[in-house]
Amino acid sequence: MKTADAGVILDRTVQALRAHSLVVSVQADPPAQPEGPARTWLRVARGRGSGQYAVVVKRRLTQSSLGAVLAQLRQPVDAGQPPALLVTDHLSPQLAERLQASQQQFADAAGNAYLETASFLVLVRGRKPDAKEIALRASRGFSNNRLKVLFALIREPQLAAAPYRTIAAAANVALGSLPAVLAELQRDESLLVHQRQRRLNASKRLLDEWAQAYAVGLRGRTLSARHVAGNFARWPEWPLPSASLHWGGEPAAKLLGCDLQPGILTLYGDRLPARLATVGQLVAAGPADYQDLLELRKPFWGEAPAAATGPQTVPPALVYADLLATGHRQCCEAAQAVYESFLARDFPSR
Repeated sequence: MKTADAGVILDRTVQALRAHSLVVSVQADPPAQPEGPARTWLRVARGRGSGQYAVVVKRRLTQSSLGAVLAQLRQPVDAGQPPALLVTDHLSPQLAERLQASQQQFADAAGNAYLETASFLVLVRGRKPDAKEIALRASRGFSNNRLKVLFALIREPQLAAAPYRTIAAAANVALGSLPAVLAELQRDESLLVHQRQRRLNASKRLLDEWAQAYAVGLRGRTLSARHVAGNFARWPEWPLPSASLHWGGEPAAKLLGCDLQPGILTLYGDRLPARLATVGQLVAAGPADYQDLLELRKPFWGEAPAAATGPQTVPPALVYADLLATGHRQCCEAAQAVYESFLARDFPSR
């Protein structure tokens, strides 16, 4: 998210909190480390009671992106540091309820809030944004090209130092679009340049931001077909062409060792072979079908091995994002297990 957009969301949220008869003050500190983000603190008071929070601004939250956001907010807090406060443009009643159930405090620019201290409780749900917030909500976020390039770099961090043509091929984007995308990544410090050498500023924060943006944007465009699988329970035995189909989401998590029984099967590939359709007993799903589903999703990446580890799965970062996009508690727990087993070394919490 652009710094200017985050500032607008925070300013309007502060105004909305003050309308609840709260005394609100904002403090912005420089980054704790040269490569880290700037920190913003919010102090909220009512009467003699007060609470202090570390502000995390997110835009355009949806049911599919909430899991990634919660994963980021639940990173360990340094001793003595205040809890995270989620600040956003607008939360639907359903999202607000989920956040409260997860004990995640929040406030939005429309006036919805959940703040709980030892001295007071603020709980407001159901307020709708005005026209200004709607316009801000519709403004541009991560472009598809940026999502593709960032995924290529997350999948292979060493790719950041490669020539433009190599990066464009791995990300499946036009070579002419790459300089602008890399410049944007450099401006927000996702990509660092030292002595003309590029490297990815790899962290769990970057991974979670990509997962959230992927859930909101590109992921919806990858879905190409839905099928009901008559042989759903025996999916591990289905014959997959090794080069053209890879498990994602819940089945991929199971293959990677997670204790998760898939509720939806996700396959990334351009088409389903006739033999697989026969073995899986696949028929086209209708709008009312929600049981024993197989989703076919189009690969969006370019030249590079699709599976970075043993089983026939998409890269762990995409498995992680798919799991978080479901929003289901068991899937979010599996996403954390995938992170700890396959991603934590390269994308540490910090």
